Amino acid sequence: MITKRIIPCLDVRDGRVVKGVNFTGLKDISSPVELGQYYSDASADELVFYDITASFEGRKLFTDILTEVASRIFIPLTVGGGINTLEDFDRVLKCGADKVSVNSGAILHPELIPAAAEKYGNQCVVLSVDAKRVDGAYHVFRNGGRIDTGIDALDWIRDGVMHGAGEVVLNSIDTDGVKQGFDLEMLKAVNAIVKVPVIASGGAGSIEDFVTLFREVPEISAGLAASIFHFGEVRIQDLKARLMDEGIPVRI
Repeated sequence: MITKRIIPCLDVRDGRVVKGVNFTGLKDISSPVELGQYYSDASADELVFYDITASFEGRKLFTDILTEVASRIFIPLTVGGGINTLEDFDRVLKCGADKVSVNSGAILHPELIPAAAEKYGNQCVVLSVDAKRVDGAYHVFRNGGRIDTGIDALDWIRDGVMHGAGEVVLNSIDTDGVKQGFDLEMLKAVNAIVKVPVIASGGAGSIEDFVTLFREVPEISAGLAASIFHFGEVRIQDLKARLMDEGIPVRI
């Protein structure tokens, strides 16, 4: 079993970290700079920074805050929100990002993923997918989970990887913020069709949920969470210690 990554996620709106349930009811949490540095010091493997309203508001990502976050952490940083062009890739990479996450931008501009993969390499391109069950199928949503595209999520992910995405973040809207566990069914379906690393997002409520994730979906590369880390319900060091005890390899 490959070493599993534990990744905190900073959902940023108006320069502050926020969190909600099922992508709604967002509440203010903290400064992204302070929280990012805390996670860097707390043995997180990577950090994800999403400017969650950039696409919906039709604007560029907040690069000043991003630059400050990147300057204070010493772990890989993935950045997303309002990424629509190669110029957007270039801008956030110059701010200190290691990888760039595309979601709505890839839906609106299908040429973006292959162009970015060719210019920056597959390892730099992360396909982030907000998916939800609709009439028995998994649909892709865009603009922060606000718009149902009608696109089949499995087809979309397969196509994105085929055209250059080197990693997939699967955000289950159904389980987001509910804290009842990751969406194992959806994760298994995605892992069955791609060979690139897949990151599970949405639903973590306890250490046990991570244990179950890596036991039930051994191919999964990483577990991503927000509120349980932000509110101190789970400490990353404690989570990794438990995973080690369970024989699940992590970086201490």
